[in-house]
Amino acid sequence: MMLQASHYNYWVVIALMMIGLYMVIAQGNLVKKIIGLNIFQTSVFIFYISVGKVDGGSAPILHEGETLYSNPLPHVLILTAIVVGIATTALALALTIRIKHAYGSIEERDIQAAEALQEQTSPQNRPAVEKEP
Repeated sequence: MMLQASHYNYWVVIALMMIGLYMVIAQGNLVKKIIGLNIFQTSVFIFYISVGKVDGGSAPILHEGETLYSNPLPHVLILTAIVVGIATTALALALTIRIKHAYGSIEERDIQAAEALQEQTSPQNRPAVEKEP
């Protein structure tokens, strides 16, 4: 039991990952899907930082008597991933706004119904009518 309790951050990662994955799969609203992706992404960040943590390690600055240092690379990579995640979220929200203007809804069912209706009524799907001479 003590071993499981000492790794609570991994349980948090698993819970957040499952919540994010559920939101992406189960929700029909595009904004809720974006929020689910952000929750999933946050769980990956926490996992990566947890794996990169060195118990008893200090910052990689030379001090007398320090022999165990933490690698700063995971933290730098996560900072970069956060910036990319913010940009991706902004793009997804901008696309959601364009979809709202084009289809009048951000619900997945409504968008699919509008697409199906558009395919049925488009001229290229109609059979060609031959003109009699």
